[in-house]
Amino acid sequence: MGKFDLIIIGGGAGAFAAAIKANDLNAKTLMVNDGLPLGGTCVNVGCVPSKTLLFASELMHHGKNHGIPGIKMTVNEFDFAKVVEDELRLVETLRTEKYQKVLANLPNIEFVNGRASFISENAILVNKETYEGAKFIIATGSTARLPDAEGAKASGLITHIEALKLKKQPKEMVVLGGGIVALEFSQMYARFGTKVTILHHSERFFRAGEAELVSKLAEILTKEGIEIKMNVGVKKIRIEKGRKILTYTRNDKEHEIATDEILSAIGKTPNTTSLSLDKIGVETDEHRAIKVQPNFQTTKKHIYAVGDVTNQPLRLETTAGAEGSLAAENALKGTEHNIDYDTVPYTIFTDPQMAGVGLTEDRQMEILKACACRTVTFGKVPKAIIMKQTEGMIKMALHPETRVIMGVHILAPQAGELIAQAMMLIKNKNTIDDVVNSLPMFPTLSEAIKIAALSFTKDINKLSCCV
Repeated sequence: MGKFDLIIIGGGAGAFAAAIKANDLNAKTLMVNDGLPLGGTCVNVGCVPSKTLLFASELMHHGKNHGIPGIKMTVNEFDFAKVVEDELRLVETLRTEKYQKVLANLPNIEFVNGRASFISENAILVNKETYEGAKFIIATGSTARLPDAEGAKASGLITHIEALKLKKQPKEMVVLGGGIVALEFSQMYARFGTKVTILHHSERFFRAGEAELVSKLAEILTKEGIEIKMNVGVKKIRIEKGRKILTYTRNDKEHEIATDEILSAIGKTPNTTSLSLDKIGVETDEHRAIKVQPNFQTTKKHIYAVGDVTNQPLRLETTAGAEGSLAAENALKGTEHNIDYDTVPYTIFTDPQMAGVGLTEDRQMEILKACACRTVTFGKVPKAIIMKQTEGMIKMALHPETRVIMGVHILAPQAGELIAQAMMLIKNKNTIDDVVNSLPMFPTLSEAIKIAALSFTKDINKLSCCV
């Protein structure tokens, strides 16, 4: 039986951040991992591989659709298998360099590969061995869900995990869902040449996003040839002659669609089932997510939880890492660190990218019953005009009395980079006057933030570029 100051269950971003902090605090720590290899979702089946393939598809698209007269570019060779092979090689490299080697250089951290389950409030069982801990951090992540439809499990549906490892490109693909994974993978495969159809149960995509921008992104995807069907109910799936046949309902009518692959991107379920949390009184919600306090403490004060396994509002690699580090310090030093999630940005890595931080108009109306909001298209941004990429828009929301910026939402090339500036504006509670008095470089896409601020007090159609 081993005894530890801290036991971390999991091997992804949250777990590693917790381990690094625990090592810095000289705490005797055990990390237990099962399921995905070290690094968890982000490096193995999430951020790294998906963004690698998205970048490849973006190169192909803009090579043919750059819009610059006098230049004709064609993709003379596209080998899907080689592109995927390169992606998987990068995953292996980063997993080795950023996780396996990092763990090996943490002298206070012991590692066990195996599935952990609680046998008491201070002990877990792993590979028939018992380990005791004074404090615990649960960071076991989540697993992609399959639709609750007849034949779903037997029909060979794929999730993002399999979609990142396909050896052969499907000619046709149906994507179920309307969140980040569904949007990114739909555009990626469509740009590779797969005929993509999105089926979504709701009337709009990505409810956490700014509605106006989400609608525009859907319009862009449609223009690229992606067929979108909303308010769909998936009823059953079967296989006929090697093809997957999906039966769905829409507008009170039943329809069928035949395809090569069906990608389930309808959400994820927290990995809590095997932990035996009910035996020790750690509460979960109706989605199996662990209930946590702002300091990441569960209903048992010595047990903390971070990342996808929790009921926190944002499930991102960046928040998981921050939560892990803060939770370790809270557990070991008794601090009360937490995260203001309204200052944390998100990005959907479609092209154009969609990013946001702070309150949406709907959310601000819900809280304040009022919103001072302006939307500016990127046709007003000189750099976007130069790039011939003006489909995007930026929306800014202010506190109606103080002029403090409460939300910035961007649909544009490199929106994920631009949102970092907006993040600091919201974190520091800056006003639009602070932005108007700033001097961003001309011509850059980042000028969009100043132009949006100017739109509250001026007619931006009557301003010169240099203003």
